[in-house]
Formats: sequence, C-alpha cells, structure tokens
Amino acid sequence: MHVLDTSAFIHEYHTDEQTASIPLVQEELEGEHAFRFDAMEGAGMHIHIPADGTVEKVRRAAVETGDREVLSETDIRLLAAAFELDATLVTDDYAMQNVADRLGIAVEVIARDGITEQRSWIFQCAGCGREFDEHRDRCPVCGSGLSRKNPA
Repeated sequence: MHVLDTSAFIHEYHTDEQTASIPLVQEELEGEHAFRFDAMEGAGMHIHIPADGTVEKVRRAAVETGDREVLSETDIRLLAAAFELDATLVTDDYAMQNVADRLGIAVEVIARDGITEQRSWIFQCAGCGREFDEHRDRCPVCGSGLSRKNPA
C-alpha cells in the first residue's frame, strides 16, 4: 500500500498498488488536484485516520530528528498513517522523509531526489552562537532567535 501526500495529487502520481491518504490532504488541495483526490477515493483509495498514540509517536520522532517545527499537522498524520498501515509514504518533503527514515517507513519520491542520509538537526543562537539539541523560541542565555542547522 502507498500513502499519498499532497504532492502525489499535484504531480499526478500513478501506481498499481493500493493507495490511502488522510482527510487533511484533501483540505490542502484545490481545483483539479482536489478533483483528482475525489476521483481516487471513488476508485477505492482508502481514507485512514491514525490513532492518537501513533500520532504522538511520530511527534516524538520528529522532535528527536529536529524536524518537528517544520512539519505540519498533515505531515505528522500522514507519517502516522503510513506507520500504522505498514505502507510506503509517497512524498517529496525532505523533513517527512527524514522522520520516516527514523521510524522505518519506506518512502517513494515523486518529482525530487530523496534524502541520502538521516539528519538530527541542532539549533544555533543567532546572537551568541550557542547550540542546542532542542528547538526553543529564544536562546535562554541571550534571548536571540534560534535557527535550525545541520550538525555535519
């Protein structure tokens, strides 16, 4: 089974495999892309709503990789659906790919190259340069904003 992200509908992704998605993806689509979602649902695409416990597991994994702040609720629930269905996630989103790799979820990319390695991001203060493992709104030392940084 393949769980389809919004980009699958935008890029007219096709597969002979069974497909699934979540209601939040439909809400993100407009025009012909929304019609494509409706048509695929009418043709048998499964609509899955992941359990709250699985959604929380995905959130924790996203915190561990440092991707939590860039993932939308739709992204998190898509990852949870793919995890529960033991499915391949179809997405071009790099942060989703990173978290999927952490959770052991297979990924198929559509229009871009996929990730080549898993990353655990760090956060660096724009003012004093200190680095932190977890995202915060402000540096606890000098009060400046933090930015996400690749530790490599």
